[in-house]
Amino acid sequence: MKSSSISTLVLILSCSWAASAGDDFLHCLSQQSWISNVVYTPPNSSYNSILQFSIRNLRFDSEYIPKPKVIITPEHESQIPPVVLCARRSGLEIRTRSGGHDFEGLSYVSLQAPFVILDLINLSEITVNVDRKAAWVGAGATVGSLYYRIAEKSPVLGFPAGFCPTVGVGGHFSGGGYGALMRKYGLSADQVIDARIIDIHGRILDRKSMGEDLFWAIRGGGGASFGVIVAWKVRLVDVPETVTVFTVTKTVEQNATQLARQWQYVAPGLDSDLFIGVLLNRVNSTVLFNFFSLFLGGVDRLLPMLQESFPELGVVREDCIEMSWIQSVLYYSGRTAGSSPDQGLVEGLLNRTPETVWNLKMKSDYVKEPAPESMFQGIVRLLREPEGLLSRVYTIPYGGRMAEIQESATPFPHRAGNLYKIAGVAYWQDRDGEDSDKYIRWSRRYYDYMTPYVSKSPREVYLNYRDLDIGVNNFGRQTSYKQASIWGMKYFKNNFDRLVKVKTVIDPTNFFQNEQSIPPCKTRSKMQFPKTVFSYE
Repeated sequence: MKSSSISTLVLILSCSWAASAGDDFLHCLSQQSWISNVVYTPPNSSYNSILQFSIRNLRFDSEYIPKPKVIITPEHESQIPPVVLCARRSGLEIRTRSGGHDFEGLSYVSLQAPFVILDLINLSEITVNVDRKAAWVGAGATVGSLYYRIAEKSPVLGFPAGFCPTVGVGGHFSGGGYGALMRKYGLSADQVIDARIIDIHGRILDRKSMGEDLFWAIRGGGGASFGVIVAWKVRLVDVPETVTVFTVTKTVEQNATQLARQWQYVAPGLDSDLFIGVLLNRVNSTVLFNFFSLFLGGVDRLLPMLQESFPELGVVREDCIEMSWIQSVLYYSGRTAGSSPDQGLVEGLLNRTPETVWNLKMKSDYVKEPAPESMFQGIVRLLREPEGLLSRVYTIPYGGRMAEIQESATPFPHRAGNLYKIAGVAYWQDRDGEDSDKYIRWSRRYYDYMTPYVSKSPREVYLNYRDLDIGVNNFGRQTSYKQASIWGMKYFKNNFDRLVKVKTVIDPTNFFQNEQSIPPCKTRSKMQFPKTVFSYE
């Protein structure tokens, strides 16, 4: 038989198996009374709109990308255990989606196996308790909605999470989650005090019943490797009634590369109330260096601090804007303010739909020693290439609270010793995918260029900036622990082996998996897993 015929036969058999798995899955679920309200299959008129609504990377919105056999949009956590059990029995993978911002589309695409999407968009309830400074947040809620609900209750409470309001908390928290409050309070994951997760047996577990090992793993280790996280309980943090923001933009002709070099020495050592990052972007042929800041206090306290620590930046009172913390969230989101302040907050923070959706490819690094000015000059040259027109490179300062938390406190290990994180993201508008290769090649050139200036052994990467260029074979699937450790050490450093041990105990057959999920050991760990009070088997 010719090789082409063999390939055709394999394709036919795999499609038949996928169709059978989908039918078996639906038959298994058919006994549930709620199925008709929350289950979507390709023939359903709403299937495409449900699938596309939370896709945030157009690279994964084309006819060539594998589609789910079924999409489930549960309205209550009690509807999820049967989905897990039926998927296991039918041979379908589960992809769990909360906001869809994952850079490699892993919450709504599987490159190898037939799969079902468990879309948690309806599990978005947020309950804020001001007296206890805590909140329960559904995994399908967005970062923006959490900010808004906190501000509804108190002007002096906040939460350390991301700049983009449409990011879903399910993935954001489980991968770490950073933002402008990180130097003061650390990551989102550092403020998680409880969670609810559904495991391979359909058990609904809270912190007490899941045990401290699993609770440790899901706060920075990526929740999709261990189960379906349906809710988080988080500790809220104090913010002043007045904060100050500024954005100072410099060009190369205005000594921007020299200022960026100086920024490396200054930003990580500033008072933890002060965050100054740098965003590089191109306008026509000009590359701009945007120094953006959040200060937890008023301008009268900020200006003397900047004059002493970073006078070269030349910040003056006219550059600064005093506002509430929740207004600063909207300011840095890049969203329009609306016809009134209150309407602006509603439209900017509660609207789940991004103003623009792009094709994109992300690369991230950590810098431990100040780089020469020539590094920034090289980035400028890359941004001036044709593929750099819409691309961005930005830096996030460390120090403060980030330098005080131990590497092993959570799976997120990028703590003391880092001056800043630097990330480059290629954006492009092509809808048909014809230009994707050249932009992805640009992203890889950027990554290669950064090699001398960033962390080594391992070269560290942020989990929430997934990169399937690292340690994934041509079939999109890790094949061994050794191969998984290639990316595992970059994301988690020495915490990787502990994550593997937790995985081995709670999911030894590797049901919850994706192209870069935590693998189980072949030899079962001796770790003990506590009994639970819920069971569906």
